[in-house]
Amino acid sequence: MGSWPGRRATAAAGPAGKSYPWKQRSRQRYYQVIFVALLQNKRKMAKERGQISPSDFAQLQKYMEYSTQKVSDVLKLFEDGEMAEYLQGDAIGYKGFQQFLKVYLEADNVPNHLSLALFESFKTGHCLEDTVKNDLVCLSDVSCYFSLLEGGRPEDKLEFTFKLYDTDRNGILDSSEVDRIIIQMMRVAEYLDWDVSELRPILQEMMKEIDYDGSGSVSLAEWLRAGATTVPLLVLLGLEMTLKDNGQHMWRPKRFPRPVYCNLCESSIGLGKQGLSCNLCKYVVHDQCAMKALPCEVSTYAKSRKDIGVQSHVWVRGGCESGRCDRCQKKIRIYHSLVGLHCVWCHLEIHDDCLQTMGHECDCGLLRDHILPPSSIYPSVLASGQERKINKASQKTTDDLSLSTFEALRIDPVSNTHPLLVFVNPKSGGKQGERVLWKFQYLLNPRQVFNLLKDGPEPGLRFFRDVPGYRILVCGGDGTVGWILETIDKANLPVVPPVAVLPLGTGNDLARCLRWGGGYEGQNLGKILKDLEMSKVVHMDRWSVEVIPQQTEEKSDPVPFQIINNYFSIGVDASIAHRFHIMREKYPEKFNSRMKNKLWYFEFATSESIFSTCKRLEESLTVEICGKPLDLSNLSLEGIAVLNIPSMHGGSNLWGDTKKPHGDIHGINQALGAAAKVITDPDILKTCVPDLSDKRLEVVGLEGAIEMGQIYTKLKNAGHRLAKCSEITFHTTKTLPMQIDGEPWMQTPCTIKITHKNQMPMLVGPPPRSSNFFGFLC
Repeated sequence: MGSWPGRRATAAAGPAGKSYPWKQRSRQRYYQVIFVALLQNKRKMAKERGQISPSDFAQLQKYMEYSTQKVSDVLKLFEDGEMAEYLQGDAIGYKGFQQFLKVYLEADNVPNHLSLALFESFKTGHCLEDTVKNDLVCLSDVSCYFSLLEGGRPEDKLEFTFKLYDTDRNGILDSSEVDRIIIQMMRVAEYLDWDVSELRPILQEMMKEIDYDGSGSVSLAEWLRAGATTVPLLVLLGLEMTLKDNGQHMWRPKRFPRPVYCNLCESSIGLGKQGLSCNLCKYVVHDQCAMKALPCEVSTYAKSRKDIGVQSHVWVRGGCESGRCDRCQKKIRIYHSLVGLHCVWCHLEIHDDCLQTMGHECDCGLLRDHILPPSSIYPSVLASGQERKINKASQKTTDDLSLSTFEALRIDPVSNTHPLLVFVNPKSGGKQGERVLWKFQYLLNPRQVFNLLKDGPEPGLRFFRDVPGYRILVCGGDGTVGWILETIDKANLPVVPPVAVLPLGTGNDLARCLRWGGGYEGQNLGKILKDLEMSKVVHMDRWSVEVIPQQTEEKSDPVPFQIINNYFSIGVDASIAHRFHIMREKYPEKFNSRMKNKLWYFEFATSESIFSTCKRLEESLTVEICGKPLDLSNLSLEGIAVLNIPSMHGGSNLWGDTKKPHGDIHGINQALGAAAKVITDPDILKTCVPDLSDKRLEVVGLEGAIEMGQIYTKLKNAGHRLAKCSEITFHTTKTLPMQIDGEPWMQTPCTIKITHKNQMPMLVGPPPRSSNFFGFLC
């Protein structure tokens, strides 16, 4: 047997056991020639490809997700560390490149086909001719490439890929280089499971559009401009591969309260036993059957022109929870196998025999007003030529380039619908947040539902930026709502969408005022979405807070927010909230339910009522209302609250009930007092009704923790109504506890200015059948 390349050759032996060196050398030369020929052929194929395959690139990105190394750290090992031996000038060979991948990806066994494909992809003429000839690649090229993948700006990535395809280094892309780009785009589109039968002429036309001056070649400036106005190049070049619908199920463990059967083996999972359920299609299996399960039927966007605009039913066997056919209204009986079908999008449940009577088109059922069906989301490159020209004209210039993966998709919602953008904070409300995330992924298109702990709200806002008539649902506490509103402020959206709240936090004061309840307790999300359809828009005031500290040796805690959505307070209630906050930070396991939180709050309030740490607060501060001093001399206060909404501490209405007057509330409030900017007259304040959108704040004085408890338990109607105004300034002379929207801190002597910032459209739930506590919203 002969030796393979890389193995030690065994000398050829004659009949008498003698070796024949010439045969050994001849055989070695033979295999060397074969090896070199194979290697050259591989290099030729790699150069013809111009880039590594999309599947190789996706695998590389997976490695990078789990690696903690940075390119700069690896380069130090080559410059003056243990890998300096592999460096030849500014170049490394294949062994050095393998060592680079091993350290950088923190993987001992990077697949050889992947490392070889990567190595060859860097040999595209960037380096000097002798470097290519000696089977080396430039370390600077390698480090630049991986640095960009770590998190470079979109324009940096585009510039690097331009240079990668500009093989003759003349600063332009000629027709042959553009053809190589189109080949790579086609390969990526195939990997993303797009229908590529019509794609080549589209890409050829779009690459012609990139040549803005009609010179027959593409300059770097034109290429960068194209990234903002023509085509999502980062995705089609394989630099961002998050769009793939690969048929994978989104499993979650689940215990079943009723008999269910495995979709794969069709045997019972067992009552109360744990199995796996897919969040997207409700496919159910035993734990051990998951690896053999059929691919997930759910596709979240259209990958062919023929699928755009018309949504088809997607039927999945089983999952008929109602037990009744929506077509014939007869029972769907479950024996010892799976029977019945349910549609992933409209959620109809039918008998197998009724399938023939169902039409092909799906209208997305009762929740159609909120759903973005896959037929409404499609790759931008599949848009018609006229649509692309309109989109191109409306896009930003390269100076404000903000290309992202989501911009590779175009959204064209069903007419007369209001697609819902859902943000979920899984940590809010104990495990409720995670369950809500799972449920919405099934009820809506998963591309409408964003986990705030992964990427924050920015990707979702970019994705929906130009969608007409969309609305936002924030699933979390008041802090999560404030985060979303602040991000919307900074996003500079063409139209600001209205925001609804599904309360998952502890206090949920804003949700209470907007009629979305004091806390989600597992109610039917479909019913909540139907309530959202009947909601109305109110423009809620928001207020800027400026804290100007005095020069003292003491240090303040960081001010949590610069904007007030709900309330601001100084004194007794902030002191209780601060103690609660400190304890929760130290022992989070003791604060894992709403009931426990309320018990802790009660304990701190009892302690505060005994020690009265904020007694005679009026001696430590002065208050100015629209530039006029507020007289506090006749009062003995331990706290002052500034209210934008009539709810604090999980439902306390410190302003108190006011009998709702007849007529328009906003008009009546404007008619009260001199120009209604400042109201301090006690008689007029008795008739004032809180209004979220009147551009004024309510100021209330508190005598102590006991009074707060009396208001919370309805034993007392309200605190001391001090004023209603559009601007307020505090001057403090000692360190005091303060809070903004439930986030407390200790503040050294300072000046605090509160002024009107803007208004945000919020969705108010439909009025309940019984009389509403917050009558001003009825």
